[in-house]
Amino acid sequence: MATGVFSSRRASIKERTLRTDKWWLQPAFTFGVLFTFVIYSTFRAFENNYYWADPLISPFYSPCLSTACVEGASHFGQPIGSILLGGMLLSPAFYILVIPLGFRLTCYYYRKAYYRSFWMSPPACAVAEPHKKYTGETRAPLILQNGHRWFFYLGLILNIILTYDAVIAFKSPEGEWGHVTVGSLVLTANATLLWLYSLSCHTCRHTIGGRLKNFSKHPTRYKAWTIVSKLNSRHPLFAWISLFGVALTDFYVRQVASGSLENLPIFTF
Repeated sequence: MATGVFSSRRASIKERTLRTDKWWLQPAFTFGVLFTFVIYSTFRAFENNYYWADPLISPFYSPCLSTACVEGASHFGQPIGSILLGGMLLSPAFYILVIPLGFRLTCYYYRKAYYRSFWMSPPACAVAEPHKKYTGETRAPLILQNGHRWFFYLGLILNIILTYDAVIAFKSPEGEWGHVTVGSLVLTANATLLWLYSLSCHTCRHTIGGRLKNFSKHPTRYKAWTIVSKLNSRHPLFAWISLFGVALTDFYVRQVASGSLENLPIFTF
């Protein structure tokens, strides 16, 4: 005799959902925002131009490690040679974008966001999903989600590099320190938001305070864990703000590098 959802005693409902509200608005909005970001970041990676305006560098191209990088953009050397793909020079952005992309795609919050908006698994609470079988994250390709912690560690390295880029942005093109410009503040804000997103991550919280049997024996880790736990409650907010932040930072650098905007000075100290 069938039991559970297949029990003969359960009501047979053919409708996908009995909800009468506009439940589809949130997944549709999420789809639109994320898809727009994918289109923009893909365009910028393939554009392979306008990512360096001394001393500003786009976060999509930092660190610029290829010999194809424009002069001055490589702060950490050029260990990667130029590669032609289909007769086209491979953009330096592709060498490093895999890290932030992998970090966000495997992020616990973003999984909820794009599972609902792209895969409709499920699109909303109390709404049936179209998939006949669910295997979770135990098989390919979703099993790759288990690599989140490794992308988190690599992402911390990128955060350090982007913080370095923000510090360098306070230099003038002539190499003089203490020049506060719109661009230096933009890069600083971007690095700050990315740190907040990373430090509020569930993996960060587990790394700091996980596997401890007695907090009293680890007061420093416990204090750090309580701080990260407070940030963790706002992880979705930091996820969205940092996503917009990195796109707007790249857009600003592009406008300056292309000559459409001037990196206006604010003051010098």
